[in-house]
Amino acid sequence: MWHIIETEKVDPSEVTSELKTGNLKTFEMIFNQYYQPLVQYGNTIMKDRDEAEDLVQQVFISVWEKRENIEVHTSLRALLYKAVHNACLNRIKQQKVRREHISSPELAQPAHVHTDPLQEKELEHRIEAAISLLPEQCAKIFRLSRFEQLKYQEIADKLGLSVKTIENQMGKALKLMRESLREYLPLLILFFTTYHGR
Repeated sequence: MWHIIETEKVDPSEVTSELKTGNLKTFEMIFNQYYQPLVQYGNTIMKDRDEAEDLVQQVFISVWEKRENIEVHTSLRALLYKAVHNACLNRIKQQKVRREHISSPELAQPAHVHTDPLQEKELEHRIEAAISLLPEQCAKIFRLSRFEQLKYQEIADKLGLSVKTIENQMGKALKLMRESLREYLPLLILFFTTYHGR
């Protein structure tokens, strides 16, 4: 199996064709390689890591949902970074509109992503099983972040740890969760983004 690396030796059409067929292994490799760098890039624009993670997750959901129509003209990296850049700018514009029209409740409502109830229930069971395999502190931080929606600084204050420690533990948790739920990866991203919007 080829590996996705950003060099001229990788044919963009090969990446595209593998992705278009719905190859989960290909999607997983793309996600694993680009997720963290894209979050870091998004954070430089948003100045909020949680917001950046949310936006990058949305980008990957869009990539998966629109995979059959994706066209990579230069490189996959360029496509992803441009998508994240645009998503960040759009979010900033939305935030500005909300601030200016705070009296209009409909403008403040987040867009919800709908999933199949049975599929979501199955995924919840799988996620709980995967969380139970995490180290105790890692699992606690993961729950505070993904289920109680606390920001990294809030978790750090709550547990008496540094933000850097929280970031490292979350990175470890997400890596282990992706490995445990490899076959559910697209749904896993969708689940947490949907959960974040509740």
